[in-house]
Amino acid sequence: MRLLLFLCVLLVPLIARAQEVTVFAAASLTDAMKDISAQWVKAGHQPLRMSFAASSILARQIEQGAPANLFASADEKWMDYLADKNLIAAATRKDLLGNDLVLVVPADKPLHVTIGPDFNLLGLLGANGRLAVGDPAHVPVGIYAEQALKKLGVWDSISPRLARTDDVRSGLLLVERGEAPAGIVYGTDAAISKNVMVAGSFPASSHDPISYPFALTRSGNTADARALLVFLASPSARAIFLRRGFKVE
Repeated sequence: MRLLLFLCVLLVPLIARAQEVTVFAAASLTDAMKDISAQWVKAGHQPLRMSFAASSILARQIEQGAPANLFASADEKWMDYLADKNLIAAATRKDLLGNDLVLVVPADKPLHVTIGPDFNLLGLLGANGRLAVGDPAHVPVGIYAEQALKKLGVWDSISPRLARTDDVRSGLLLVERGEAPAGIVYGTDAAISKNVMVAGSFPASSHDPISYPFALTRSGNTADARALLVFLASPSARAIFLRRGFKVE
């Protein structure tokens, strides 16, 4: 009898852990996925275990063996990166969300800018100011930003003045603190901050469509993970994403 009780005590944590789902999600999804986790719990599941960072960082962590059930990328590039290495369950890949690219400034220094070809972004930065943005070398928001700035003809003048950050939220923080006079972030990130305002929106035609592919990893393709993927496309989850400002595919 004592042995049976001991085994039950030993197995209960293991059963609970087996029901957990680990999500690696782009930093811009932080608030929405926390809301999703709360709804997931109300539906009778364990809270989601979540890690937020730049999609590039998360993809490389998964490549190196980090345990994740679901990867939510802020662009197709880093999902393709894992797909090429056969690390995602290809049949589970879904493009669920979209977003906008915006220019933000500190809320206490309001400004409106018409963003178009050869607009005076350098003048907005002033003599020594830098443009806060995710590093275009690997961070999706920076990649989109580089595309837009090149399309609009201002990349060459602005590229030496970038404050390159590890993810979109870090760029947002620099503007919130007044450490950068302007930054490029997603519309959803601007919406969560009271300390910045949107000075202008980049034309959708100036950059690749901002797309958020979701997929299960090959090693984390469990029944609970598959249930979460279905849940993420449900009306209740879609309502959360819409409330957070995402475009729902």
